[in-house]
Amino acid sequence: MNKPALLVLAAGMGSRYGSLKQMDGVGPANEAIIDYSVYDALRAGFGKVVFVIRHSFAEEFRSLFNAERFGGRIEVEYAYQELECLPEGFSVPEGRVKPWGTNHAVLVAADRIDTPFAVVNADDFYGAEAFGTMAECLRSLEGEQGRYCMVAYDLERTLSEHGTVSRGVCTVDAAGELTQMVERTQIERMPGGRIVYHDGGADEELAPDTPVSMNLFGFTPDYFRHSAEFFRDFLRSSGSDLRAECYMPAVVNSLIHDGTARLRVLRSGAQWYGVTYREDRPLLVEAIRRMVAEGRYPERLWN
Repeated sequence: MNKPALLVLAAGMGSRYGSLKQMDGVGPANEAIIDYSVYDALRAGFGKVVFVIRHSFAEEFRSLFNAERFGGRIEVEYAYQELECLPEGFSVPEGRVKPWGTNHAVLVAADRIDTPFAVVNADDFYGAEAFGTMAECLRSLEGEQGRYCMVAYDLERTLSEHGTVSRGVCTVDAAGELTQMVERTQIERMPGGRIVYHDGGADEELAPDTPVSMNLFGFTPDYFRHSAEFFRDFLRSSGSDLRAECYMPAVVNSLIHDGTARLRVLRSGAQWYGVTYREDRPLLVEAIRRMVAEGRYPERLWN
């Protein structure tokens, strides 16, 4: 059986955070979040990692995150998300500077992955449990088509103390399969403890254990074909909008609604960590320090 692959979306510049947060050291030996994702993926049985990056910082990134850094224990490849990476017959509209979104980021790696694979954000700390759960699911999907999965977190475990967040709120049926994912923006915990979202002028409450997507998806390789078709339709309908983006959840919703795919929701009770805002960083650093002290990670990941 082939080992699953890990696709790391690292092309974003993290404008709110103010730097290339993919490269920021948060571990005791200056490890980045990416290091912990790769380490957890290795422990879970992944055999390859593909980083989606931009040419503008490729030299710096590749000098840091390469097979040598990881002790040669995992195959490493790179794919590049650039505006001009478009299907035949399409071109970048004049004035477009914003990337095409997470679905486009996945598509640029299509020729580098031929096994079931997981997709993660470079700036999200998912934890060993999530990678183990995902790897087990992906191994069960070997040879399948249209059978996907995702790890969902309890909403209350994904909030920031320093501002609002956007989350993909999931509706799950009795069989544990996704029926719908809706992007909610401006989510925050109010002073009284209620969790609400404010997008569209609303002030709607969400339950603390609401399952939300943190872009930890598992796909079989046929996803590339379906998402490429979706992206072409997106470009026809919205390509002239200079700020429109094509996101993975939109593709997943479409494939579920038309019966092309089914997606199993794997629940995680773990605490998610990220650096949506610069002020989130100390909390992540302290959490990693605590996990090292508990023996969940070595003090130096790569000896």
